Amino acid sequence: MKNQTMTPEERLEELGLVLPAPRQAAGNYVSCVRTGNLIFTSGQGTDEYRGKLGKDVTIEVGYDAAKQCMMNLLTVVKQEIGELSKVKRIVKILGFVNSTPDFTNQPQVMNGASDLLVEVFGEKGKHGRSAVGMGQLPHNNAVEVEMILEIEE
Repeated sequence: MKNQTMTPEERLEELGLVLPAPRQAAGNYVSCVRTGNLIFTSGQGTDEYRGKLGKDVTIEVGYDAAKQCMMNLLTVVKQEIGELSKVKRIVKILGFVNSTPDFTNQPQVMNGASDLLVEVFGEKGKHGRSAVGMGQLPHNNAVEVEMILEIEE
């Protein structure tokens, strides 16, 4: 990892990124569930990126949307564990991409979330991933992402 002595929060700052305020749940659920040393997050969309990939939204804008979804997820995790340096490993992310039936570049869109994790956590940020196209997402979000991670006790 570049600058191995830096905390994830310091890496975010170096990248010019600020974690957003926590978003309110859109239904009867919690933003994450901790069981043992694993955290399972609920899906996070964005307030900024709306529309369908392959029609209203470009791959580049979708990439930014996936990155913002991950920033929202990091806010959830930080709120749960206090500091991101307690993250031992990002296990898996699942990305839902609001897509037209003929759009097949979901992996390129989801690189926005994956690239951010590796930039912030280095080797600990490398993860398993699924990127799937969806006919529609809540509030017409362009992308929604959820994550499973392991934390230090």
